[in-house]
Amino acid sequence: MRQHGRCNLLELSVEGNTILHVAAEHGHCKLIQELCLRFKDTAGKVLLPRRNSALDTPLHCAVRRSNKQAVKILVQQLAMDCGEVMSVVVLGYKNEAGDTALHLAARHGHGQAVEVLVAAAPAVTAELNDAGVSPLYLAVMSGSVKAVRAIITSSCRDDASAAGPSDQNALHPPCFSPPEMVELLLKWRPALANEVDSNGSTPLHFASSDGDHSVVRTILRAAPLRTAYRKDHAGGLSALHVASRMGHDRVVKEILKSCPDAAELRDEGGGTFLHAAAREKRSSVVALAVKDPKLRRILLNAQDGEGNTPLHVAVAAGAPRVVETLLRKGKIRADVLNNAGHTAFDLVAESTSYFTMVSLVVMLVAFKAQHRPQRQDHVKPWNCTGVVQRIEKTSDSLAVVAVLIAAAAFAAGFNLPGGYGDDGTPNLMGKPTFQYFLALLSIAAGTSVVAAILLVYGKSSSSIASCKSFVVSLHCMWVSLISLMLAFCMALFVMASSTSRVYYIMSHSSIYIQFLILWIMAWFTFNNKSPSTNLRFLWQSCCRSKGRRVIERQYPLAGASIIPKSFLYAVALLVMMSVSYFLS
Repeated sequence: MRQHGRCNLLELSVEGNTILHVAAEHGHCKLIQELCLRFKDTAGKVLLPRRNSALDTPLHCAVRRSNKQAVKILVQQLAMDCGEVMSVVVLGYKNEAGDTALHLAARHGHGQAVEVLVAAAPAVTAELNDAGVSPLYLAVMSGSVKAVRAIITSSCRDDASAAGPSDQNALHPPCFSPPEMVELLLKWRPALANEVDSNGSTPLHFASSDGDHSVVRTILRAAPLRTAYRKDHAGGLSALHVASRMGHDRVVKEILKSCPDAAELRDEGGGTFLHAAAREKRSSVVALAVKDPKLRRILLNAQDGEGNTPLHVAVAAGAPRVVETLLRKGKIRADVLNNAGHTAFDLVAESTSYFTMVSLVVMLVAFKAQHRPQRQDHVKPWNCTGVVQRIEKTSDSLAVVAVLIAAAAFAAGFNLPGGYGDDGTPNLMGKPTFQYFLALLSIAAGTSVVAAILLVYGKSSSSIASCKSFVVSLHCMWVSLISLMLAFCMALFVMASSTSRVYYIMSHSSIYIQFLILWIMAWFTFNNKSPSTNLRFLWQSCCRSKGRRVIERQYPLAGASIIPKSFLYAVALLVMMSVSYFLS
């Protein structure tokens, strides 16, 4: 075995740690006291200020382990053995990352350790690490109110730094923390609310993006009035624009309540906060603006630098719910031309989604929106190339599903519940429920066969005919699935006793299931449009020959989709309601 000589007090580990580093790191308070007591001269002059290979002092190690007692003992021993001036110097020692012991305590949210360190060396609160971050900023990031309070109430409170990365201050991160932290910092230094980071963002920008309206209210009450009007360097966005983009309607209310004229602020593109909300499909913020008479008058028809109104922006973004909110409740002008000479209706042609295109066309036609004046022979049909490619990928699978539904319906037709009599007549023929079963089974078989035929036909047709066949086949499959489900329930009911508990449970469960299916059908096929909007579209399409011609010429799939969709939806609803009424 290898023989070692006697170890002395200054023996170092591989990483340059002394015995005091090890004791502090593991929180052995008694060992720390014993070392400082027995080797008083050596501890004060050598061990306490000693730094390992990472430039950590024993105090760094104790703070990292969050041992308040060890930190307290080391700080007291520094003051006794090294004197007040030297102890402040040692407390200001930085490790490889440029962190003092106070930085580490603040980063980990060790409030008690922060209190001990700040009390011993208040001047360290002004120190920044190599990343340009102050202990106060780190304390805020940790969420420790106790650590923050200890720093800002120190004897050097006015000299304490609030600096953070990217020119942020300590008020930027607490926007994502409880309002108590914000109130504490604003009471200490109100000017923080108006300071900006490297992107020109104030703490109010951060709070608005997070959506906590209580924090926003706190900042607005304590900050200078001009804070709400500050714009960032990335697009000239105000805090109101930021809240609108994120859909935080309660924050928008707070800002407008405090600064009503902030509604007139424009970004670099000349857009209002309503343009920003429409672009990001934030219907809640748009609805807020529509309900306010003052905002309606100022914003609904406002044009940005390119001449686009919020309606233009919503159509271009493919936001049907926002478009419907603007048209139905806002009663805005839909014939405004932008700088390119386009109305909002003209921008539908840029949509790449079939369902979005149909929804936008239905709503714009329903509320009498107009295209720009142009020669009709120059009108090009909506580009459905991408839709056709997706249809070709899914038609085969849907055709298999349609055939399976038809096969299940035919099989049920040849194997009727209750069996047959000696004369070949079904035994349950006299029951009304059985009659409903046969009717629903016939609907399921017929619509599934029609869906299969349309899918096969669409594979060999032109692009527009293929899309039309695909759309109608989808609706037929909806009806066939609902009818088959109802026929199955009828078969169960006709075999059960009307007085049994099973009949009661199944009948009511079936009603709820059918209405759930109907709701899902409406959600997918109508794309969040209200039924009245669809009725208005059908009325406008039937009564306005000019509008109908434009629809058929430029958006042939819209009319081909919504008309059979409405018809089949109405049929499914009537069948379901009649069956539900009968069962109940």
